[in-house]
Amino acid sequence: MTMPRHPTLNLLLEREQRHCDQAQAALQRADATARQAHEQRTQLVGYRHDYEARWSAQFRRGGTIDILQCYRSFMQRLDQAVAMQAHQAELAERQLAHARQQLLECERRVASVRKLLERRAAELAQAGRQREQKLIDEQAQRMHWRRAQPDLLPQ
Repeated sequence: MTMPRHPTLNLLLEREQRHCDQAQAALQRADATARQAHEQRTQLVGYRHDYEARWSAQFRRGGTIDILQCYRSFMQRLDQAVAMQAHQAELAERQLAHARQQLLECERRVASVRKLLERRAAELAQAGRQREQKLIDEQAQRMHWRRAQPDLLPQ
């Protein structure tokens, strides 16, 4: 509900709505990034588990020290990759929470400007009703005065 008599407030509302739209888009991007980071972490953990299971079965049948060292080296790198991806997922979660907070703040500002516009519109409406009532009262007073002063009327 916007009033044409408040162009500055209307401009402010439009600007805040644009900020809200941008914050909504940022939230969607952050959500997609967080989901992707979690999915990658889950895939890495799954791969690590499968790799460990496959090589554990292999080592039960026997294996050389060189193969065991290669396995351990690869597992260390895989553990590092999992840890790095977990960190990325955590960072993406924090960015998602920040984007949510930004959107909430934008929505609060839009609501505040709308409330102010509504208040101003109500004030204008009230002032209009008061002016109208004043005119009606003045007109009634003149009519009463004219009736009370019949001899002052021209004949």
